[in-house]
Amino acid sequence: MRVLVTGAYGFIGSAVAARLLTDSHEVAGVGRNIAKASLQQPEVRWIGLDIARATQAEDWLPHLNGIDALVNCAGALQDGGSDNVRGVHVDGTVALFNACKKAGIKRIVHISAIGIDRETPTKFSATKLIADEALAKSDLDWVILRPSVVYGSNAYGGSALLRAAAALPGFIPVFPDTAELQIVHLDDVADTVAFFLKKEAPKKLTLELAGPDRLTFREIVKAYRRWLGFGDAREISIPRWLAALAFKLGDAVSWLGWRPPVRTTAQRELARGAVGDPSEWKRVTGIAPRSLKQALAREPASIQEKWFARLYLLKPLMIGGLALFWIVTGLIAFGPGREAGIVLMLQAGAGAYAAAAVLGGAMLDIFIGAGITAKRTARFALLASIAVSLLYLALGGMLLPKLWADPLGPFVKIVPVLLVSFATLAILDDR
Repeated sequence: MRVLVTGAYGFIGSAVAARLLTDSHEVAGVGRNIAKASLQQPEVRWIGLDIARATQAEDWLPHLNGIDALVNCAGALQDGGSDNVRGVHVDGTVALFNACKKAGIKRIVHISAIGIDRETPTKFSATKLIADEALAKSDLDWVILRPSVVYGSNAYGGSALLRAAAALPGFIPVFPDTAELQIVHLDDVADTVAFFLKKEAPKKLTLELAGPDRLTFREIVKAYRRWLGFGDAREISIPRWLAALAFKLGDAVSWLGWRPPVRTTAQRELARGAVGDPSEWKRVTGIAPRSLKQALAREPASIQEKWFARLYLLKPLMIGGLALFWIVTGLIAFGPGREAGIVLMLQAGAGAYAAAAVLGGAMLDIFIGAGITAKRTARFALLASIAVSLLYLALGGMLLPKLWADPLGPFVKIVPVLLVSFATLAILDDR
């Protein structure tokens, strides 16, 4: 069968695409930025398309030639610099459903979210419900799957946050106002999608995909902490005001193109909880969802898992720290350090260009810092950070070698900046 998978390089979509390939399906994957995905999954026929902008059936029809079924895994947590929630969940998705009808594609498996038929506290859940209702009213052979919080051997978003929280040194954070979760394994979700692409599979039904156990956030974190081999730790309740500040900060960062898991949408969805009844899912498919304990026991944590968990929360600190370093350095050169900078430039032989060199260097520093803060420009800015640091060392070493012996270490301190820049560049990718 030839299957179109939207959101095919996302957390759920990539697992679904891989699962379908093992069943000998032909997979076409839709995503906005497909360059890396085409290298990672070359067996997939990749289609570069922004779902939030493909709001007419005609935008989709050219990509549906020869397609037999659709699996919609596209999703966005919250509006931000890189995401348009309504565009992805409603405008683009409903246009795709209409295009499938026009193209004669009947079988549609749609990934939604558990509990949205009971409560929709956020734009995320409200728009998911709109798409569900639009599909359910159609005469297509639809199946709507509503998974709880999904976790797996891969890690992204909330599942990555769970591992990171488990790796915090000496304590387990307990967030206020978090309800129970019946987290479900990624492989169980992918297996369910594969089941409903069989010709004899039932249609026109909605299923809740939930794990067998109701767990609190801290119980899940404790399980991951044991899995990672970090031992017991003290539980520390996060004050409500501090948690709210962290979520608001995540909102602000999202407008720079990043997708932090700690945002107000996640806060409200965690307060709603993610529980349901998996009995119908098990009855229809025969799939027995694995528990967190079973899943972790099947795959012991590797050293890579430990590195990832420890580095996950360090990554935003490294990005923010580097950005602040370059911006503050530039501002100092513009202000209180301007005269001292000019003196150094004169000693280096800049002559009449000393003041211009100081101001030009200050502007360059600020541009680098600002570039690091935005996801779209961060990679280029980090490369510029490395290049400029090496240039400072090379030119400074030749023109002002005495600064190597300066007790404040202006040249020596460039070395750790270089190392942090290289480390941040190495872990910059989200997936």
